[in-house]
Amino acid sequence: MGKRADDAGPRRWWAGPLDVEGLAVGAVSAAAAALDGYTGGRGRFSTTPALTAAAFNSSGHLRIAGRKLQGFAPLSGFRRTRDGWIRLHANYPHHEQRLLQALGARSPAQVDAALRTMATLEAEAAIQSAGGIAAAVRTRSEWLASPMGEAAGSGPWISLTSSDGETTPMGLAGILTPEPVPAGPPAVNGKTTRPLAGVRVLDLTRVIAGPVATRLLAALGADVLRIDPPRLPELSDQFVDTCFDKRSAEADLALPENQERLRDLLAAADVVVTGYRQGALDRFGLGAGDLLEARPGLAVVTLNSWGATGPWSGLRGFDSIVQAAAGIADLYGRTDDDGWHPGALPVQALDHATGYGAAAAAVTLLARRRRTGLGGTARLSLARTAAELFSLPGTDDAAAGLAPPDCRTMDSSFGELRYVPPPLLLDGQPLDYRNPPPPYGSSALAWA
Repeated sequence: MGKRADDAGPRRWWAGPLDVEGLAVGAVSAAAAALDGYTGGRGRFSTTPALTAAAFNSSGHLRIAGRKLQGFAPLSGFRRTRDGWIRLHANYPHHEQRLLQALGARSPAQVDAALRTMATLEAEAAIQSAGGIAAAVRTRSEWLASPMGEAAGSGPWISLTSSDGETTPMGLAGILTPEPVPAGPPAVNGKTTRPLAGVRVLDLTRVIAGPVATRLLAALGADVLRIDPPRLPELSDQFVDTCFDKRSAEADLALPENQERLRDLLAAADVVVTGYRQGALDRFGLGAGDLLEARPGLAVVTLNSWGATGPWSGLRGFDSIVQAAAGIADLYGRTDDDGWHPGALPVQALDHATGYGAAAAAVTLLARRRRTGLGGTARLSLARTAAELFSLPGTDDAAAGLAPPDCRTMDSSFGELRYVPPPLLLDGQPLDYRNPPPPYGSSALAWA
């Protein structure tokens, strides 16, 4: 894992009991290794601690017309229950309404009052059954002993399956024995050809993990078309952070005319990345099995919060919610004058690591297709990434500070953007984005 990163820079820069740095560098290094395999050695990709740390906190460094991004909504965060703690997520208006409905509340104060009368698991079940987003703060042992934790932690970090059924596990170091592939297009930086030029990626993801994956694919030259549902728009700040170099469309995929356009898009696509809860897109023919049956050469990457099996496989979730359920919030807890409080990772590391893993999987599937003519699928989840984080050995190295990141500026329809570049070097030279995020929903349902 560490061999892929530049040695210049500290081994640890975030304080805390888990090796978040190892997870971050490992995930980005997996993407670098996949790109080296895809390009057949024509250019070497690598990363550094500084680039990785900046990219994993891209939203924290981003400035839109001089302002910081909006943080968590008032109803999001940890709340006390009658017998413990629960974590809520209500950044999206429809999730906020479901939360309030589940608790019979109209304000944050009423939410707090309602939760104080409920046991933690009772509150979790009530909110989840109403379509809201919540998870009890569990210890690591409680999570592992649960059916959800047992299912979420099984199998490799990434499971790659070819359309002929051959399965390959993939870990943070990538595939340990790189597969020989014919040399691809020149992997060069700047104004010349980028390694994924000509690759078409259909982006059906939201929030952070999936959009981070497709943002990297776009920076590497792919034509990435993101599609969002018109009645549930993405949070604007989140969209700006993750949509550099992409195009953006809004479409109700239930409409017959949009289904026809979707079929046209899929007929010419190379990669499909989906980031919704398990089974949510199946009614549109976008399940991994249906996609591969129609196009055996397609690379399909699916990611969600809880994995493909287990009692929570169909539930919505977010990085912060997985941290609470999987034992991270408990491990990062602290005690002050008000007693014990749960804590959180220094960055949304589960999201970002899963995103770079998804990008690595997509590139690996493309390389395999060039060699065999077959496509395939890859599956990832935030909960499985949490298990990967817990599996990393600890380190005695003290956390050291990093220099301020090398921020760039770019004009956009949202105002001037100050941002950090992708976390990759090509032959020692940093990559950059070519285009700013487009206006939301400004693109047609067609390839460029």
